[in-house]
Amino acid sequence: MNAELLIALVISLALTLVFESGFFLIISKRNKKDLLLVIMVNVLTNPIVVLLYWLAALYTNWNGTLIKIPLEIFAVLTEWFYYRKYGQDFKRPFFFSLAANAFSFTAGLLLQLLL
Repeated sequence: MNAELLIALVISLALTLVFESGFFLIISKRNKKDLLLVIMVNVLTNPIVVLLYWLAALYTNWNGTLIKIPLEIFAVLTEWFYYRKYGQDFKRPFFFSLAANAFSFTAGLLLQLLL
């Protein structure tokens, strides 16, 4: 694994944890176990999504958006599964997963534009 990819994985995971944990707290969720669940599912999904994106971008000529769409769908569905199965206070786990990922994705895009 090259240093550039490792740095991208670390930065992406750190930002995702900040954004999605922040989103969790913004919507007034205060359950510490659910916050830990948000962190753990993102530790599970984010590196997979980022690594698969990099591999697809390096070894195919696919449009970046076409690569991101199925990867983001994978993240939303995987996180929804865990929120539904193990979450304590998620009234609408699919909506939370979708909204948290949309928030994180949009915040990441805005951050890229600013840098």
